[in-house]
Amino acid sequence: MDKAQAKQQIDELTGNLKEHNYRYYVLSEPTISDLEFDRLLKQLEYLETQFPELAHADSPTHVVGGSVINEFETVKHRRRMLSLGNTYNETELRDFDSRIRKAIGGEIEYVCELKIDGLAISLFYENGELVQAVTRGDGVQGDDVTANVRTIRSLNAELHGNFPDEFEIRGEIFMHRRGFEKLNRERISAGEPAYANPRNVASGSLKLKDSGEVAKRPLDITLYHLLGENLSYKTHTECIDAARSWGLKTADTTEVCRGIDEVLRFLEKWDKKRHALGFDTDGVVIKVNSLALQEELGYTAKIPRWAIAYKFQTESATTRLLEITYQVGRTGAITPVAELEPVFLIGTTVKRASLHNANEIERLDVRVGDMVFVEKGGEIIPKITGVDFSQRTEKSTPTKYASVCPECGTALIRHEGEAQHYCPNEDGCAPQVIGKIEHFVARKALNIDSIGSEMAKTLYSKGLVKDIADLYSITAEDLLKLERMGEKSAQNIIDGIQQSKNVPFERVLFGMGIRHIGETVAKKLALSLGSIENIMQANKENLLGIDEIGDVIAESLVTYFAEPKHKALVERLKEAGLKMQAPIKALPQAGNSLSGLTFVISGVFSEMNRDEAKDLIEAHGGKCSGSVSSKTDYLLAGEGMGPAKMEKAAQLGIKIISEDDLMVMISESNSITQPAQPSEPSKPSQTSLF
Repeated sequence: MDKAQAKQQIDELTGNLKEHNYRYYVLSEPTISDLEFDRLLKQLEYLETQFPELAHADSPTHVVGGSVINEFETVKHRRRMLSLGNTYNETELRDFDSRIRKAIGGEIEYVCELKIDGLAISLFYENGELVQAVTRGDGVQGDDVTANVRTIRSLNAELHGNFPDEFEIRGEIFMHRRGFEKLNRERISAGEPAYANPRNVASGSLKLKDSGEVAKRPLDITLYHLLGENLSYKTHTECIDAARSWGLKTADTTEVCRGIDEVLRFLEKWDKKRHALGFDTDGVVIKVNSLALQEELGYTAKIPRWAIAYKFQTESATTRLLEITYQVGRTGAITPVAELEPVFLIGTTVKRASLHNANEIERLDVRVGDMVFVEKGGEIIPKITGVDFSQRTEKSTPTKYASVCPECGTALIRHEGEAQHYCPNEDGCAPQVIGKIEHFVARKALNIDSIGSEMAKTLYSKGLVKDIADLYSITAEDLLKLERMGEKSAQNIIDGIQQSKNVPFERVLFGMGIRHIGETVAKKLALSLGSIENIMQANKENLLGIDEIGDVIAESLVTYFAEPKHKALVERLKEAGLKMQAPIKALPQAGNSLSGLTFVISGVFSEMNRDEAKDLIEAHGGKCSGSVSSKTDYLLAGEGMGPAKMEKAAQLGIKIISEDDLMVMISESNSITQPAQPSEPSKPSQTSLF
């Protein structure tokens, strides 16, 4: 594979994985299984290993999927909430164990916990009272859902016993099958459609604005990870036992396993027993029990090295394919959906399954009327894995893929080399226009948090917004004509729209929703070309001269701005007052003040996050490492730095500095040879972050 081919595949995989992350964590509407997601992720990891210079700065291999729901206050996590690496077989588990034993030496004591299929949550207690509950979000920041979490009956808002003055504890909010089935019976009786599965209901419930409605949902919680300063516990199990003694609900199926063979026996036992549980579980989390060893093993950019999630194999069922329907996404991509005769599978009734694209339909030779094999990949997303040809009738006819858009009737197109069909009517097809509005107002784009998904649909359906530029023409009077729209809500929307005019150019460019133009590419274009005029006038050759811009992206930009309607859209956005050029200022040139020095970063900082600290060090010639060694020159210590790194730095005589010391080193030319006296390091704490 040459570099151009690798770049195209990396760009496509990165975009697809980001979309799947968004669907899973934000919309609670995943379209592929965990297993398929992990296969795509491993494919991307392999390509990035072969071509590291082509990896996106915000690659899904480095960041936690997900985002923040606009309806709630955004809260920055005090400690990042990381994901876990996944495995589906014994060989990879033994490899995980071998890596740990090689790093630590000797047999390892593990903790095995059932992985509940729910929504991750982080709780903060002060003086024994719950003061804040925050969702995972994107791992760096999440939604403050305290009022909704307080309605969960199994959660103790006030504790008893010898608890710390302040601590954080993380867990999973979920719904038991019995409560889920009762809720569905009530909905069906009321003439409302049934919910798909318990996980989606649990996730959706926390996003409701009315906590009174949340209280009606049979939500439950299990807590599994304690964090805080000056905790005296030496193992994970000691932490959980302590939390239980304070009145917090923890799992009663957790076991300590000595060595990987005991872990495998635990997996075998629960692979059989899990179906007797009253809730859904899709695997087991395996953690090193010793907190000191956890700290020594550390983390990658995305996952802890001391924990892994084992996913159970899926189960299958057979049912009849009644119909194939087609859905339209924001980019115009068409997804075929199998409408099935309802079948019960791993705790829920399955009625629909994704067929992905025309190639998959042709590969399976699936036809309406067939008896098909259905699996729940990762026990969440149903998928068709095959056809029972022995039950196919003589009247069966091959599936003819849709030729026109199911929403607007436009003839579909299929780009060379792509599996997906597209509706080209991007400015007149309702799902595409609404999707573009949702994308434009999202946090990482224009951040108009007063407009959510439902409001975007309403604005479009009522004729107030037909494209993103129309947002800047609506008035409070227009909004007050909408059903159930109050003056305060209307003014919040108008204020949010006005504030979006201060968003930097790179985010405006990203928010325009041009195909293949993600956050990283938008930033590259803004910094390289400076203004929307320069981007619009650039030809393919000009664009290919920009670092990380390949044929696919260049072609997409040239094609987009060749359309007069898109040029007109840009003019309207400019007239509305949006920023259409990068700031004209001389950015401070990175110097060499840290050249030849290696830093290890640990803890939480007041003026910057870890990524910003890393960028700052590297911009001034320094290097960053994930672990303390004899090659380390400085340990940059923030709040909550782990004791293991501090002890190792002390043993090796490595200087421990604060973020203020770092700034002095950068600004003063003589600070490399005579660094400022380091500040007293923060007190150690347990800093496991997921």
